Amino acid sequence: MWFINFLKSSIGKKYIMATSGLLLVLFLCTHVFGNGAIYISSKAFQGYADALHSLPMLVFIFSISLLVIILAHVCIGLILFWQNREVSKSRYAVEVDIVQEKNSIAAKTMPYSGLFILLFLLVHISGFTFGPEDVPVSEHVKELFSGFFYGVFYLAGFAALALHLSHGFWSMLQTFGVNHPRFNCLIGTLTYIVPLFFLIAFAGIPLYFMTGLGANY
Repeated sequence: MWFINFLKSSIGKKYIMATSGLLLVLFLCTHVFGNGAIYISSKAFQGYADALHSLPMLVFIFSISLLVIILAHVCIGLILFWQNREVSKSRYAVEVDIVQEKNSIAAKTMPYSGLFILLFLLVHISGFTFGPEDVPVSEHVKELFSGFFYGVFYLAGFAALALHLSHGFWSMLQTFGVNHPRFNCLIGTLTYIVPLFFLIAFAGIPLYFMTGLGANY
């Protein structure tokens, strides 16, 4: 019972946000390395896709788990957003420091960037789930990302992800108690490095095809 009460509390919700956020960052890491096969060749990426499709049960379990994590992150995030609108200051609020001030724009736009990322995910998933069955995934990837409007939408989605992460990563560390003058400089640096890494890694894919660099893909 105490665990349920803890999860219902403000601090409990923040731990759910932090934990689900960490799991989503770990998923992004695996997704980055999987998508990296695109830069090698279409054959390499098709091999990666075929390897995933050869494990349907594992993919299904992973997909359901990811869906639950995303829903928890979105729902709790919206609940905290509305709660913060009702009270100007939470008793669990962390004292504002230079890191938080630096990320003030990202902090203020968290619910909006988060909802845009959710829209991006829906478009991304539908684009591949309902794609033509007679076209290899590697060819479908090239066809989608070569389109100007589709590519620009993806770039906007990755920009929103980077903005969201720039505050979310800091907030996650604060919730887990990583807050010490000795580490604040490193934390401040990571709030730039982590989002920038994912922005370059993911945004590079549509740019790879839109600029013609992937012509021989």
